[in-house]
Amino acid sequence: MTRLLDRHGRALGALRISVTDRCNLRCRYCMPEAAYEWLPPEAILSFDELARLARIFVSLGVRKLRITGGEPLLRPGLSSLVATLAALPDVEDLALTTNGTRLAAEADALVAAGLHRVTVSLDTLRGDRMRAFARFDRVDDVIAGIDAARTAGMTGLKLNSVAVRGVNDDELADLVRFAWSRDLEPRFIEYMDVGGATTWQLDDVISRDEFVRRLAAELGTAVPLARADDPSAPAERWRFAGGTVGIVASTTVPFCGACDRARLTADGTFFTCLYAASGLDLRAPLRAGASDADLTALIRATWERRTDRGAEQRAALTVRGALVAAEALRADPHREMHVRGG
Repeated sequence: MTRLLDRHGRALGALRISVTDRCNLRCRYCMPEAAYEWLPPEAILSFDELARLARIFVSLGVRKLRITGGEPLLRPGLSSLVATLAALPDVEDLALTTNGTRLAAEADALVAAGLHRVTVSLDTLRGDRMRAFARFDRVDDVIAGIDAARTAGMTGLKLNSVAVRGVNDDELADLVRFAWSRDLEPRFIEYMDVGGATTWQLDDVISRDEFVRRLAAELGTAVPLARADDPSAPAERWRFAGGTVGIVASTTVPFCGACDRARLTADGTFFTCLYAASGLDLRAPLRAGASDADLTALIRATWERRTDRGAEQRAALTVRGALVAAEALRADPHREMHVRGG
């Protein structure tokens, strides 16, 4: 099959599918405001509609699917969508990103449905700090979810943590040791100035180089690992004496040149970049009776026109603040991180 390439020669290879814009946490780097405009319920795609679009993306070369939100486990019956996606031919990796608060109750069903991997987001091991950071203390629930996923037989689990200076950056080594103790690979994500991060400022960012330096001071020498197994992977990886740590350095060392990811929101908007100002509405033609060939042509044309290098453009700014003000986000919820699926 001829690979679908954008104008920079980047092949479409991964699709993040959001199943809901709702979340039961309010993390500072994603949903810091007091109130939000939600997507109307009638606009949310059914599982059949999401599966149909996923099948078309797979026919165009997508080999990695990731279910996201919001918090995807808020969507009832998610294991049925997992089963449908797991059965798609040519899908090499099917994963889920979750905050873990509902994972304990769903792990067995997700594994039985064919889910390959889970990435759990956990930014602190302290309940009081999680309450301050995300408005709810759910640390015990998240840990229970991780343990349930392991008991259910999931392997290749990852732990994602966003570190914000002066908030939780004193827990870096603790988070690593916690992840290693449960056979998870810890990954730190630089605090990003995307839509939703309305309180973002550059001084709050822990950079890749600082992560490595501070972790090495507590965990020993850091040895960089090559990305040869997956050049499009967002995380750079380092080996320490006790295990491996990944760092996603979208803010200070963007990897736009190798980005193969597309995003589909819960209401069917197709985004080719997390920083893009707008996306392609696939829900309207889908519900108006468009054929698979029609939808394929729309997706193909959009990707082939793609020139996005959003993170690189942000990194090149001499003066840098939050990407979108809160007022603009209320006017267009599609700019929100929790709508786009991270």
